Amino acid sequence: MSNIRLFFPKSLSINLSDKLDKSQSHYVTKVMRIEEDEVFSLFNNSGEWEAKILAISKSSVEFKITKQLRKVENSKELWLAFSPIKSNYFNFMIQKATELGITKFLPIIFDRTIVRKINKERLEKVIIEATEQSNRIQIPKIEQLQNLNSFLNKNDVDLIFTDLNSSNNKLDLKKLSSKPTCIVVGPEGDFSEHEREEILSYKGVQAIKINENILRSETAVISAISIINYAIN
Repeated sequence: MSNIRLFFPKSLSINLSDKLDKSQSHYVTKVMRIEEDEVFSLFNNSGEWEAKILAISKSSVEFKITKQLRKVENSKELWLAFSPIKSNYFNFMIQKATELGITKFLPIIFDRTIVRKINKERLEKVIIEATEQSNRIQIPKIEQLQNLNSFLNKNDVDLIFTDLNSSNNKLDLKKLSSKPTCIVVGPEGDFSEHEREEILSYKGVQAIKINENILRSETAVISAISIINYAIN
């Protein structure tokens, strides 16, 4: 079996026959150069499945599902609330956060946020590609932009506040519940004092300092996820 993994948005089941879209067909045949009767894998929220190539035409690949390889994993919900940043760094941050197991992205406009728009469609493509490459099955969701107040009022989570001003550098696992764990990372100019007060007043928040140095936003995100993943797994 090849190491090709592709996200397939339609329903998947044993003996299903269907076609890849034009972009995926090109990737499979022209880039990876696999041929008729060879197999690859497709995944979505129904799990991961083995697919056998039935026919290759100029613009499409027809396949048949032959067996299920994996069921959907029941992983801990790990969310990331963050400030948008400049495009190249932003794509990198989303890619690495997906690889590290984030299950939902919540972009927030903070007082000192510089980038105040996101290309949600582009970020969803980055998320899908990172999921394909990292052997995950479930595609992380990305929410619409919101402000801090909306985020705090709408979500019931165990909140991990990455606060440079905190004297605490250890996560208290006893304070974590069955709720989603959500990491909140601030903008490049850090949180305002008013935002710090709002976050610290949230029920179930833990403030931790992840590093003595001032980190770039994308570095802070990767560092925080890695530290918290290590602690909770």
